[in-house]
Amino acid sequence: MEILMNTTIFVPGLSHFLVVSALLFSLGVMAVLSRRNVIMVLMGVELILNSANINLIAFSRFTELSLDGQMIGLFVIIIAAAEAAVALAIILNVYNRFNTINLDEINLLKG
Repeated sequence: MEILMNTTIFVPGLSHFLVVSALLFSLGVMAVLSRRNVIMVLMGVELILNSANINLIAFSRFTELSLDGQMIGLFVIIIAAAEAAVALAIILNVYNRFNTINLDEINLLKG
């Protein structure tokens, strides 16, 4: 004799994805605006890009966009990886020149 338990499976809806995306976006904006360290600013930009990806993929899933949102999300991930590589190269050059990565201390633009 088999006893079936009444189990409910939680299926997140569009609003759940939007709330997570809004939280990531607000954390990213706070990191960009409040930090003096260049690495933390770049991490904030990555959070903002990830929140945009969550929105794109969620709208792609819950509307009739089919795979368009997922393809754009993949494109954003590729752009974010390229942005991180270029930004880290710039940060290494700035550190070699100024011996700091604090944004407040880097105010000289002469060559």
